[in-house]
Formats: sequence, structure tokens, C-alpha cells
Amino acid sequence: MALCYKLKRKMKNITKRHEFIIKKLEENGKVYIDKLVEVTGVSGVTIRKDLKTLEEKGLLFITRGGASLHNPYSIDRSIYEKATINAEAKNSIGKEAVRLIKDTDSVIIGSGTTAFAITHHLHPQKPLTVITPAIKVALEMSGRPNVDLLQLGGMIRPNSSSVAGSYAEYMLDRISCGIIFLGVDGIDMNFGFSISNLTEAYINQKMIETSEVVAIVADSSKFGARGIGKICDIEQVRYVITDKGVKEEYIKELDNRGVKVIVA
Repeated sequence: MALCYKLKRKMKNITKRHEFIIKKLEENGKVYIDKLVEVTGVSGVTIRKDLKTLEEKGLLFITRGGASLHNPYSIDRSIYEKATINAEAKNSIGKEAVRLIKDTDSVIIGSGTTAFAITHHLHPQKPLTVITPAIKVALEMSGRPNVDLLQLGGMIRPNSSSVAGSYAEYMLDRISCGIIFLGVDGIDMNFGFSISNLTEAYINQKMIETSEVVAIVADSSKFGARGIGKICDIEQVRYVITDKGVKEEYIKELDNRGVKVIVA
């Protein structure tokens, strides 16, 4: 009790409090307002002011309910840049994703390098319709045995080499699909699944509506991050396929909310 009192008394000093917050960030990567209030004995308003001051100094990033040492918001990188990031993990994820297709006769493969990795392992033994907005996926699957390919139409975004817009939406309103594999830029337990481009976020939402089963393919670096465009809530997804770097806390949280996590 004496130690707790001494700490709270010490935390009345703004400099000591800022040092304490930075130390906790370095230890855990994240801090939460409610925990800081409990430990320091100051108000939530004071802690929020502290976090804002520290963010302005470039020492942290404010997140919902706290702060992070790393920027939680993903930027819109080109597919060529993304292809070099966690390439081995993405390949393992792609291989594991193919196992979910089973007896399904149709599949949507979204844009992004993790979704594209699925194409390296997809060699169906019976007829399968592959629907995609991604030019790279279409080129890879075109002419492959037992594959009927449906390329969605529309304007092509250079960063992703993927289509978006009203033509693709028109097509999606008139088809149904067994399972969809989508790559994301962010998996946040409060915000849901998101990507870093608003235009593609809407086309992803339409593809989800078209599909019976939703599977997210994403390496573990996407957990705890957010993109600007939300594509769906946690509960709309049946599977998340990721790599061995995923934290156990995320697996438990997703499982509690009805999402099966498959670690490749």
C-alpha cells in the first residue's frame, strides 16, 4: 500500500508521469488509459492530455482507449513493395487457404499480395470458377486446368492492379460465390477488418455480400493495425489465416467471437 501511495504521489509530477508512460510503452508496445488512471491516480482527462502531448512530440501514436509505440494506421503501398514484406509467411498462408476450398465450386480471390499467394497453390482437380478484381490473379489463373475465370470489370488502381467502381459492383450484384479470400491491412478487435484505400473498401464489402463464407488471409503484422477503410466487422468473418507470429491474445479474442484462426 505504501509503495502504491508513493507511486501515485510521484505521478502528480508531469515529467515523471510522461517518463512512466514511455517506459510502459517500451515494455509492452501499448498502454491503455484506464490502466494508466488506475496506476497513476490522476484523471482520464489528464492522461489524455499527456498522450496528446507525447504524440505531438512524436513519441507515440494515440489509439482508441490508449496509445501505441507503432503507427496503427496502415498506408497504401504498391503491390510491388508489399510483395517483399513477409513473403515466406504469405506463401504459407496461401498454401493453407487452398485447403478451405474443398467442394466449393466458386471462389473469390481479392487483391493484395497475400491473396495472390493463394494462386501458387491452387490447382483444382475438378471445375472451379475463380472470380477476382485483381489483374495479377487473373493472369496467373488464366488457362489453368479446371478453372473458369471471371475477371471483374472497372477502373484499375495502379497501386494494387485491381479494379473498382460501378461496373464491378454491377457484376457482383448478379452472382453468388461459395467462399471469398480477402487480404487486409488492419485487424483491430474494435474497428474490425480494414484496408488502406477507401475505393477498394467498398468493392470488398460488395464481394463479402456475394459470398457464403468469408476468409481473411493476413500475416501477423496486420493485427492491431487499422486501414482507413473498414470492410467488415469481426463477426462477419468465419476464418482468419495467419502466420506463427500472431499473439495468443488475438487468437482467443477471435475464437470468443466465433472466428476460427488457422495458423500456417
